[in-house]
Amino acid sequence: MRTTPKHRGRTVAVLAVTALIAAACAGGDDAGGAATCEPGQVDGDLLLYNWTDYVDPELVPAFEAEYGIEVVEDFYTSNEELLARVSAGGAGYDVVVPSDYAVRIMVEEGSLLELQQDAIPNLANLRDDFTDPAYDPGNAHSVPFLWGTTGLGVNVGLLGDVEPSWALVFDPEVAGTLPGRVSLLDDPREVLGAALHYLGLDPNTTDESELQQAADLVAQAREWTAAYDSGTYQDNLVSGEVVVAHGYSGNFLEAFDGLEGFAYLVPEEGATVWTDAMAILADAPHPCTAHTFIDFVLRAERGAALTEYIYYPSPNAAAEALIDTEILEDPAVYPSAATQARLRFLQDTGDFETRYTDLFLQATS
Repeated sequence: MRTTPKHRGRTVAVLAVTALIAAACAGGDDAGGAATCEPGQVDGDLLLYNWTDYVDPELVPAFEAEYGIEVVEDFYTSNEELLARVSAGGAGYDVVVPSDYAVRIMVEEGSLLELQQDAIPNLANLRDDFTDPAYDPGNAHSVPFLWGTTGLGVNVGLLGDVEPSWALVFDPEVAGTLPGRVSLLDDPREVLGAALHYLGLDPNTTDESELQQAADLVAQAREWTAAYDSGTYQDNLVSGEVVVAHGYSGNFLEAFDGLEGFAYLVPEEGATVWTDAMAILADAPHPCTAHTFIDFVLRAERGAALTEYIYYPSPNAAAEALIDTEILEDPAVYPSAATQARLRFLQDTGDFETRYTDLFLQATS
């Protein structure tokens, strides 16, 4: 998922969140725990922990105005950052937006509240293929927010037509001719997953030797990798600081809007497809406001506005009738059947998750 920074004041947001967390903790028996909520009910302000700039700019103000509450946002740049923050305890947030495999981890750890689905009537707007995801059967603990792919943004104006391949970041004879002009995400699962795809291996492997092969490939690529960046990679590509960047589909498409000479490619060896989902923390201070916020986001017009703003496809069937036809028919936004056939979800690998993180840190240090 998915960062598209636009000079948002993260420090101010963190200070505001800290103040509200303190207030929530002082709330005593009313903070956290199970709740019985009615549709549209609010029980205080909302603390939202989300990927950077991952909502259209009108959504939060509209929610605040309609329900007479305040939404305070804090931001993260990877699922691992989210998981570490929540696992440390005392996060104080209401709604979080983990990716699919991270939802599974959080459910197993008991970090997420089981949803009171009758308080979210707009669940009926979801597409059928998003109502029973493998990572969270029956959407018991989460609701799909947006989905997309992870691939490569390329300056084709400079490089010309290139094969859609991970060779652009891993092959010495290709990427090695562009020293210092390639960037990779700062994300263990995504980067090692890309290397595993390139090697023809399972991106969810728990085989130590296979993962080591991928880590060796990433370590070799350090020679020509300018940055491990999950925040500004699309801007650096457009500005010419790099000519190939690893990143998320919608971020690139938004950055390329109105520009020529850039393309988003899904590598032929395979790539990640992901779903980001809204979920409520088990100790959320304001669970009813959280349910109401999720229901608000699931309105058809809100789903359409999200996709048109951020160029990620919507899991909201009711929204599709409102989304601009040009976006709906763009295969870079909504992948073709042929592209979807070579996409894989990242999965929770259990205790092996730490090996992905450890080997990634070793390979990139």
